[in-house]
Amino acid sequence: MELLLIPMSIWDPFIAVGSAIMQPLYWVVSGILVLAHSLFTPVFGADNGWTWAFSIMFLTVVIRVALIPLFVKQIKSSRNMQLLQPKVRELQKKHGHDREKLGQETMKLYRENNANPLASCLPLLLQLPIFLALFRVLDGAARGIPRGHWLVVNPDLLNSLNQATIFGARLSDTFLKVGFANGITSVHIVTLVLILAMTITLFITQLQLMRKNMPPEALTGPFAQQQKIMLYVFPLVFAVGGINFPVGVLIYWFTSNLWTMGQQFYVIRRNPAPGTPAYEAWEARRKAKGKADVALAAVAEPEPAPEITDPSTNGQQASKVARQQPRPQPKKQTRSQRKR
Repeated sequence: MELLLIPMSIWDPFIAVGSAIMQPLYWVVSGILVLAHSLFTPVFGADNGWTWAFSIMFLTVVIRVALIPLFVKQIKSSRNMQLLQPKVRELQKKHGHDREKLGQETMKLYRENNANPLASCLPLLLQLPIFLALFRVLDGAARGIPRGHWLVVNPDLLNSLNQATIFGARLSDTFLKVGFANGITSVHIVTLVLILAMTITLFITQLQLMRKNMPPEALTGPFAQQQKIMLYVFPLVFAVGGINFPVGVLIYWFTSNLWTMGQQFYVIRRNPAPGTPAYEAWEARRKAKGKADVALAAVAEPEPAPEITDPSTNGQQASKVARQQPRPQPKKQTRSQRKR
C-alpha cells in the first residue's frame, strides 16, 4: 500500500496545478455557452438541440477569432520552415560530419530568416486546453456533473444540455456509449458523419498548405517526408479518437477545422510564398487585373466635346477670323508690265 501511495503523492501537485488551470477555462467555456444559449433561445427554444449546437459553433468562432494572430504566425512560420529546407540540406551536406557545427549553423539560419520550428505548433497547443475544457464540460453534462460556474448555478441548463438532441442524437452521446444492442441508431449515423467531416476538413487543410503554398524543392527531404506522414497520421488519429468524443465536441472540432480551412485559403490567396503554385496564381490574377484596369481606363476616357457656337454670332466670328488671317501679298511686276 505504501508503494502505491508514493506515486500518488508525487502526482498530486501536478493534478492540483492542472485543476487550478482548468477551472478558469471551465468558467469561460460555460459562460460563452450560456451567453450563446440565451441568444439562440428566442429562435429555436430553450431546450432545442439546435440551440445548443449553434451555441457550440458560436463558442468555436469566438475562440478562433481570438487566435487569428497566432494562426497567421503559424502559417508564416510553417512556410518559412519549408522554404528553408533546401538551405538546411546544403548545411547537412557541408557539416554532416560535425553535428555540433551543423546544429549551430542551422540555428543561425533560422535566426537570420526569423524562422522558429516550434511556432507552428503554438496555436495547436493553445487550443488543446480549450478543447479539453469543452470536452470536460460536455462530458460532465452527459454524466450530470456540472463543470464551470455558469452550469453549476444553472442546473436546469445542465439538464437541458444533457437531453438536447439533433437528428435523434443527444449532444452528450458518443459512438461507443450507445453500443449496438439495438443495432445501428441515429447516434451512430450522426457521430460517423461528423467524424468523417472532421477528418476530411483536417486533411484538406494540411494538403492545401503543402501543395498550394510550398515550392517544389521544399517538398523533398526529411522534413517534407515528416510533413507527408503527418498529413495522413493526424486525420487518422482524430478519426479513431472521434468515436470517444461526444456529439457536441465533434461539432466544435468540425467547425474549428472548417474555419481553419477557410482562413488558410484566404491567407494563402492574399499572401502566397514566392516560387509556389499559389504565388504563380496570384501573379496571374495581378496581371489580369492590371490589363483590365488599363482597358477600363481607355474606355472611360472622355472624348473632346465639340465647340458649340451661337448662330446669331456666326457672322461676327467669321469676320474676326478673316481679320486674323494674313492677307496675300501682290506679286512683283516687271517694268514693261507696269507700263502696260
